[in-house]
Amino acid sequence: MRIYVCWDNKARHPIIGEHPCGVAYEAVVDAGYDPEVVKAYGWAKLPQALNFTSGRKQVRELTGKDEVPVLVLDDGEVVAGTDEIVAWAKANPAAATAG
Repeated sequence: MRIYVCWDNKARHPIIGEHPCGVAYEAVVDAGYDPEVVKAYGWAKLPQALNFTSGRKQVRELTGKDEVPVLVLDDGEVVAGTDEIVAWAKANPAAATAG
């Protein structure tokens, strides 16, 4: 399992307050998972030509967009967006999927 985030996976940011990437990451961790964190860097509001990092390119290949967070499950399923990742994590706790 991998989660693509921008620069950080903290839910609280000193300047912007609640941080979407961190909220998604913490929901996945709170559900009992330990995802690989891939920092995409860049910024979704920049033109595509300026979002040239490997992380943003991978996200674009997965979703067709430059926006993070994006969760990629072990079976290849892609869950994009903070609300969608939080909902997935609540509906799929790790303990329920183990063994």
